[in-house]
Amino acid sequence: MINRLDVLSDFTVEPYRAQGRTRDVYYLGSGPAVLVLSEMPGITPLVADFARTVASRGFRVVMPHLFGRDGAVPSNSEMFRSLAKICVSREFTMLATKRASPITTWLNELATSEHQKNGGPGVGVIGMCLTGGFALAMMVDPVVVAPVLSQPSLPVGKKAKSELGISDDDLAKVKRRTEDGVCVLAYRFTGDKLAPEERFARLREELGDSFIGVEIDSSEGNPWGYKKAAHSVFTEDLGSTPGSPTLEALESVLNFFDQRLHVAE
Repeated sequence: MINRLDVLSDFTVEPYRAQGRTRDVYYLGSGPAVLVLSEMPGITPLVADFARTVASRGFRVVMPHLFGRDGAVPSNSEMFRSLAKICVSREFTMLATKRASPITTWLNELATSEHQKNGGPGVGVIGMCLTGGFALAMMVDPVVVAPVLSQPSLPVGKKAKSELGISDDDLAKVKRRTEDGVCVLAYRFTGDKLAPEERFARLREELGDSFIGVEIDSSEGNPWGYKKAAHSVFTEDLGSTPGSPTLEALESVLNFFDQRLHVAE
């Protein structure tokens, strides 16, 4: 059995306070900062492994505690525990309310602080699952120059499939940033109902060629054996077969961070 306290033993952890809220933040590596925002149910062993991969490419990984028990293996009980707290939290906007989750303001302050400490042209951000759309919302701050949306799942609901989880004013700011040359990367499995295809279609409509959406075939009988309900592109459903779409997606994210954050080098 994995000891959840050992999962993050190679990271340093420090508290960060902003917006009247203090959270633990895990750090690894050196170089321009990349914020890794955990998926449900939290900072799992495979989320930590993804963070290590990012750090190994010459980045300072910044991974804040957002929910769940840090280092815990995903399970139904862990999912329910995290979801129960998120649903009553005022920091997360689950439904289509035309506004970003308030926690993104806290994350932007963290991103600015880490940019000042670590240098580079800006910071990278990757959100996954429940946090998938946070990288888009954080683009209102010019410090975010490399945003990645992995299986963005908020807002939820049948009528929210094409919603982006930000206000119209913020979307206009995001569009102006893309006009200035910022690209948005996004990933999902084709059969993923939690990150609906309508959301990707809306992003393409709004952002045009500045949106690079990668949809990995998870239909029945797909050549790589991805299950139809595959969801977590860079963690639970990553796979290890050389040349597979998920490994190629991982490499494309790392290259994106390289190109956008190592410019000065």
